[in-house]
Parts: sequence; C-alpha cells; structure tokens
Amino acid sequence: MSFTETLQSITGKLLADCTDQELYLALLELVRQKSADHVQPVTGRKLYYISAEFLIGKLLSNNLINLGLYEEARDALAAAGKRLSDIEEVEPEPSLGNGGLGRLAACFLDSLATLNLPGDGVGLRYHFGLFHQSFEDGVQNEKPDPWLTAHSWAEKTDVTYPVELAGKEYTARLYKLAVTGYEGRTNTLNLFDLDTIDESIVHDGIAFDKTAIDKNLTLFLYPDDSDEAGRRLRVYQQYLMVSAGAQLILAECAARGCNYHDLADYAAIQINDTHPSMVIPELIRLLGQRGIEFEEAVKIVTKTCAYTNHTILAEALEKWPRAYLDAVVPQLMPIIEKLDALARTRTEDENLAIIDKDDRVHMAHMDIHFTHSTNGVAALHTEILKNSELHGFYELYPEKFNNKTNGITFRRWLLECDPRLTATLEKHIGSGFRKDAAELEKLLAFADDEAVLDELTAVKKTNKAALADWLLRTQKVAVNPDAMFDIQSKRLHEYKRQQLNLLYLIHQYYEIKAGHLPAVPLVSIFGAKAAPAYTIAKDIIHALLTLSKVIAADPEVSKWLQVVFVENYNVTAAEKLIPACDLSEQISLASKEASGTGNMKFMLNGALTLGTMDGANVEISQQVGEENIYIFGQTSDQVIHRYAVGDYDPAQWVEGDANIRRAISFLTGPEMLAAGHAENLTRLHNELIHKDWFQTLPDFNAYVVRKGQALSDYACDPMGWRRKCLVNIAKAGMFSSDRTIAEYDRDIWHLGK
Repeated sequence: MSFTETLQSITGKLLADCTDQELYLALLELVRQKSADHVQPVTGRKLYYISAEFLIGKLLSNNLINLGLYEEARDALAAAGKRLSDIEEVEPEPSLGNGGLGRLAACFLDSLATLNLPGDGVGLRYHFGLFHQSFEDGVQNEKPDPWLTAHSWAEKTDVTYPVELAGKEYTARLYKLAVTGYEGRTNTLNLFDLDTIDESIVHDGIAFDKTAIDKNLTLFLYPDDSDEAGRRLRVYQQYLMVSAGAQLILAECAARGCNYHDLADYAAIQINDTHPSMVIPELIRLLGQRGIEFEEAVKIVTKTCAYTNHTILAEALEKWPRAYLDAVVPQLMPIIEKLDALARTRTEDENLAIIDKDDRVHMAHMDIHFTHSTNGVAALHTEILKNSELHGFYELYPEKFNNKTNGITFRRWLLECDPRLTATLEKHIGSGFRKDAAELEKLLAFADDEAVLDELTAVKKTNKAALADWLLRTQKVAVNPDAMFDIQSKRLHEYKRQQLNLLYLIHQYYEIKAGHLPAVPLVSIFGAKAAPAYTIAKDIIHALLTLSKVIAADPEVSKWLQVVFVENYNVTAAEKLIPACDLSEQISLASKEASGTGNMKFMLNGALTLGTMDGANVEISQQVGEENIYIFGQTSDQVIHRYAVGDYDPAQWVEGDANIRRAISFLTGPEMLAAGHAENLTRLHNELIHKDWFQTLPDFNAYVVRKGQALSDYACDPMGWRRKCLVNIAKAGMFSSDRTIAEYDRDIWHLGK
C-alpha cells in the first residue's frame, strides 16, 4: 500500500477532501503504528531519566524525520494540494518544560533512541505548562497554556500507582509517549498525572487554590513559590514524580527477573537536577518494604543512581525546610535522617550535611553522598564545581566527579528547523552528518570557496525573510530582513544579562541621535519568559518593551535600530528564530551559566556567537578558534575573585563612566517614562545602581566595543563573515547530544550490559 493509500485508509477520504485537522490525526496515527514497529526488547541495564521538565516541542515533523517518512508525507500531501507546514500548525506544542533543562532532556531522549540504547524518561503530565505569556500595556501577563486534547501523543494507560502525600493516598496514572530515534529504536517518555485534576479551578490568569492538592497537583510546571503554599506544592509535585517513577522502575525490573538485590544490574537512574532527588530515599523505602535492610538498600541505590548538576547558583540548589517534608512526605523523613547520620560518619564538615543546623534538607547534598556519579554539563562548569561550589564534596569523593558537556539533537535543530541549510550541506558533504555530526567538518574544505559561501549566505537570507514573514504574521511587527539579526532568546534571568543588552541598545540610541551611525542596521530580537514572582526579571521585560516603543516612534533612530520581543517564546518560535540569526547573544556573567545549549543551536545554523567565556562558550571558542567568535568581558576567575573580596560597588561605575551613567539614567528619563511605567523603570534603575549582583556594568564597555566590531565585520568584510559562519557550522559536531549520550553510557550508565 502506498503512503497516500495508507493515509486515505486511516481518514476514509481522499487526501484532497480532508481538513488539516483530519490529516494531522491521520499522520499521528501513522506515526504511532510505525514507531511501535521499532520497539525493541530490553536486555541488561535500562536507563530511567527522571526530570521535572521535558521540553519536547511539536513532535509530528520530528517523528516523521526519525522514522524516514518526512519526504513521503510531504510529497503525498503536496500531490493532494496540501502543505505539510500547514498540517504542522494544527499540532499544539506540549507544555512540559520551560528552558534549557527541559530542552536538554528532550534531546537526550532523542539521542538514546537514535543510538539504540534502552532509556526512558520519567516526568509529570502538566496540563498548563509554565504559562502562556502575553504582553499587555508593556508588561508580562501569565495565563494557562493548555495543550492536552482528546488526541494527544501521550496515551493514557491502565497502569496506576498509589502515592501517599501528607498522609492521604493519591492514585498516579501513567501516560506513555513514544520517543522515536533517527533510524533507531522507540523508547518511552513516562508521564504521571492524577485523574482528579480540575482545570476549572484556575482563575485570574494563573491563580488557583494551592491547597487543593487533588485538583491542582499537575496543573502547572513550577507553580508560583512566592508563598509557603506554593513552595509546599513543589514538594508535593516532586514526590508524586519520584514515587510513581520508582514504583514503575521496580515493577519493570521485577518483570525482567530482578530480585531487587540486583537492581543496579537492571536499572540506571539519572537524577536531572535536584527536582527528582527524593527518588533516593523513596527507593530505599520501597526496597525496605521488599525485605531489604537499610544498609544494603543504600548501597543498591547508590550503585543505581547518578546525579547531574545544572547550576552554579547556590539559590538554585534546592533546600527544603524540614517542616515541609515532615508535613508532605513524613514517611521519608526517618530515612533522610538516617542518610544524614550516615553522611556525617564520612565527614565532620557541617557544610556537607544533608540536614543543616537550620533544619533545612539539602537535596544536592543527598544526591552527591548517595549516588555513584556527579557530573557537570560543561568543562568550565565542572571545574568550578570541583574547585569552588562543591569543593568539599570533591575532596571527599573525587572519583564521583566527571564532566559531560551538553549537546543538542541535530535532527530537531538542523534537519527539521533549517531544511534549506540541510539540503545545501548534503549537496556538498553528503548526508552522513545526519547520524554522525563529526562529518560536518568536511565543510571546512569549502572555507575559501566563494560559490559555497554564497550559497550559505543565500540560505541565511531566505531564512531571514521567512522570519520576517513569521514576525509580521504572529507578532504584528515588520522588520528589515537586510539588517543584522541579533538574537537573545533564553529564560529571563539577571545572570543571563538581558539587562546588558538593554543598556547597549540605549547606548546605541544615543549614538545614532548624535550622528554616530552603526555599520549596519540592527534588529535586536528577544524571546524570554520571566518567572511570575521574579519582579526584576519582569521589569527588564517592561524596559525592553518600552524602549522598543520609544525607538519605533523616533524616525531618526528607527531606520537603524529596532527592538522586537517575541511573545510566548517556545520551541516553535525557536525553530523560526535560530535559522535566521546572524549574531547569537550568549552574554551571561562568566562563571554563572552551567552550559547553555542555545549557543550550540545558533552556531549549528550559521550564526556567530557574541559571548563571555562562560559555560559551553569556552568549548565553542576552543572548537572554532578565537578569530571565529566574539568573546568579551571578565573571566570566571575575575568574577569569582570579585565576589570573594566583595569589593564591587556599581555606584562607582555609574559615577566614573559617562556612557554607563547616560544609559542607566535613560531608564527613568522623560522618553521612557512617557511610554512606560515609572514603578517598573525606577525599580530596575535602582537595582542597577545599588546592587547589580551579576556585574552588568564592569562588562558594559567591552560589550559595546565587541558588538560594534561584529557589526563592522558583518557590513565591511562580508566574505570574512561568511567564512566565520562556515567554520562555526563545521565545528558544531562536537555539540551533538549523540556524543553526550555516548559519553554518559560509556562512563556512567553501561546500558544493555
């Protein structure tokens, strides 16, 4: 039966007579059938990757590509007068993640299946995700982001597990979502939910009764934790995930012949950040119920579990008041107390205790003590953990610490989102890079071939025109596709320093007004959500939106400068922005970004990086050479020293530098106050002058100079710019998640063995 006949048999109609919705459902059913053919039996160790987030994005095209069906589907639809791109628009984007943590988890699942490694995800089935972002009156507004429909990739099962929360038993329902590999196996993302969730309790944006656990538990990812009820709700969520997940793991292993004493021969559990940390005491508790003594259970769990640290920020390492755990998971506290006592026999350093003197339970401390591996996610990040943030643990357990530099899946971030570039690459270097990203290096042979460089430039120009069309259609904003597209898209956080970019744009506003025109017009594009309770982050969004209005209203400046803030940034938006980017903003304060993966996606698609020596920027710089990246700012050692001596006073920088003073003063100047809100602008102004915890001002001048150099190179040395772009694409292979997963398996998991 032909592809067209198969689709027609599912729909019961000729393709030309089907609606886009009918065709989407038919393709969804076809993908389910084909992915089931790639399910393989599990032998030896199987991975369970437990994560609060899986930012999987839309799945139709990704699955069609992985199953080798994309071209057939596109051509069959085209023959019927239909476009696959229109069918893709029907699919809702799953609201299962927020930022890099969740996107990384999604890439890892893809690579596990592609490499034919048995590995499933374990998480929660959020109904409304983080939130849907909208801009009203220049401020971020939050509302639910519904995505669940009667026809969902995540299929309901009859499998349930009892989970005890605050002395009450709840029933966790398992949903299974097939994860297809590129020419590989099909694995599963296991998502848990409660049948009792009531979406109707949400009101006034994203407000809801945080105490109605049976109705609210899986409504939102990271529910607002600005009050105690919200913080406790996060504990409830995390325990639902790990308790149901642990029961699933034990049940699957037992079905394969595990007697629980040999659990580590059947399962490898990766704890992705601290959210799933309670899986350690929960597994010990469950093993105890199965007749295994505490001491042996600890050894089994330690041998089975590994931990990935994703942060250098102390505040991001979860520490729960003991009272929360006593109330929500009282069955775990005797075990956590025994783990704390055991840890204290290994070291007298109070700083390494699980339960500290203030009765707070340190989840990362429990992870490091009672797993066999702790890894960072970029070379610099891991060294900072070993030498600074987790130095005491490194001295105690040097053999546990290792680095696994993050990666991205090229199927999603090249084949799917940049088909024009994919086709151009295949024309010159073949298609081997689809499976082996290292083959991109073959492109270096064309570094001085003007015809190839022109082709790559033509691809970028077409992608920029496509983004301009998308922005006009979805954001109601017109941009100049001949300008340089400068993009900073990531979670809104002060350490990522969108405020540095803001001050630069104000500086450029003044420079243009003074007749100092840039080398090329600049369209500065942002995409970011701020956590609902993160006031300063929301103030930065407001300042950027206000500045955008001020610039747009000034005919003198708007010819040269434009600020665009994409509403509700998500994977779908990223797939539009990344192929069109000229300059990728990776400007976090050195020593604060664990890795970053947006930096990798942008370089793969031929953008050049403007960044600090932070996270994976360090390794990108090493790969491409310092002449093919725009590095600026303080080093991590300088930043760490500045924090250590505590001598940074932003007011001194404001007083001593006229350009800094001018840019910050503009925030509360007449133009901004006329277009924005005094409260938000004044609060941000004061934050920068009196606190500036992430050292925006010391890097300001270096950033202005380096960005100016990038604009000049783009405008005045087009051939040199094109060559730099080619080198970045060619050297992106190291940042494939296939490589990352192969290293995890080689050093930590040993799957299938």
